[in-house]
Amino acid sequence: MKLTNSIRLLYAPVQPSVKQATSQVAYREFLPDAGLRNFIYCYWELNTTEMLDAPYIYRVVADGCMDIFFELDNPQENYIMGFSKNYTEFPIGKSFHYIGVRFLPAMLPHLFRMDAAEFSNRVEPLRDVLPGISAFITNTFQPLQSTHSLNVVLDQYFLNHLSKATITTDNRLYNAIHIILQKRGVLNIETELDTGISPRQLRRLFEFYIGDSAKTFSKIVRFQNILHAKPSVQSLRQNKLFFDSGYYDQAHFIKEFKSFYGITPAQAFPE
Repeated sequence: MKLTNSIRLLYAPVQPSVKQATSQVAYREFLPDAGLRNFIYCYWELNTTEMLDAPYIYRVVADGCMDIFFELDNPQENYIMGFSKNYTEFPIGKSFHYIGVRFLPAMLPHLFRMDAAEFSNRVEPLRDVLPGISAFITNTFQPLQSTHSLNVVLDQYFLNHLSKATITTDNRLYNAIHIILQKRGVLNIETELDTGISPRQLRRLFEFYIGDSAKTFSKIVRFQNILHAKPSVQSLRQNKLFFDSGYYDQAHFIKEFKSFYGITPAQAFPE
């Protein structure tokens, strides 16, 4: 099994804040073509079903991924969101229809030979980073385009790029990512991430392909695995999940969780 395959098998990033959207806001995720699934986690759609009374605040929790997204009604407005070590909030108006492509960790830089560290914790116009994709989006998409049509067109574009791209896999990086995902982010980076290269080389690889250090990435993986566990506030108190997940104490857990999510565990999970 290729090491790039193991990322998708071991990691399923979630965006719970948008999945809990109101009846006036819909969020859906769609699988890409099977030939793209080692690189692209999903295509996503976020849109209003009716005009809102106030601008919608779109909160993105930290997930270790990079996204490309655009407004379908105005496709020349297309952006790239880099790796983020904190939650991010966008006020996006009272009516919108956004389409996005969520790449698995390391895969957008892997496909397009770009330095992820240059875009960490930032949202940039896509034309300034990947002008070819920006032009494709601007010239291809139009309002009221069906979801199926969107998926087909995106699949065709990325499959075509993949067929022409020269992909070189650095097993040192993917071995390290595999270990972090397998251990659910709960590990000592200095002693348990031995992939045959120096800490300095490993940091350089993570910054280029992920956008931050292996330590920061492992914290986000740990956070995402807590989201997947869907604990109740009561079970968090009783089972001390934060200890099992490598947190020193409850205060440490709450502080880091809020940094990644934007709200406390008590607000995020049911009683």
